[in-house]
Amino acid sequence: MQVEKLMIRDVKSCGPQDDLNTAAQIMWDYACGCVPVLDENQRVVGMLTDRDICMAAYTQGKPLHDIQVSTAMSRGVFFCSPSDDIAQAQKLLRENRVHRLPVIDAEGKLVGVLSLDDIALETERERKGTAKRELTAAEIAETLAAVCRPRAAAAA
Repeated sequence: MQVEKLMIRDVKSCGPQDDLNTAAQIMWDYACGCVPVLDENQRVVGMLTDRDICMAAYTQGKPLHDIQVSTAMSRGVFFCSPSDDIAQAQKLLRENRVHRLPVIDAEGKLVGVLSLDDIALETERERKGTAKRELTAAEIAETLAAVCRPRAAAAA
């Protein structure tokens, strides 16, 4: 199964110059815990999570409207393409302990996001018999365990 089958296509994003209040509003309005950060050419330059917003507000001691997205976003972003196999995407999630992967086209532009949730929901559909079996519960459990493992435990 390819990533394009499971990825979310209607992805909301923000820019590095936006303030965290704007990003938080996007997350609230669209019930998402992460937004890709795009440059003027629609290329992903970072990812911003709800946790990033909270920690930036805490460590900087400023209101969200006074903090730029660029100061809180993760810059080391891992990507996949729509044609990648889900197994490849799961490997990226596991190895890098991330919950979401931006999906980019050949020009590096954002076309979607694949999340651990998307994979888990597909596994559940397969288990219930409403989708063709292509993923295994063991694979998703392994990916979930790797992503959830605390960073200190992963180094041990």
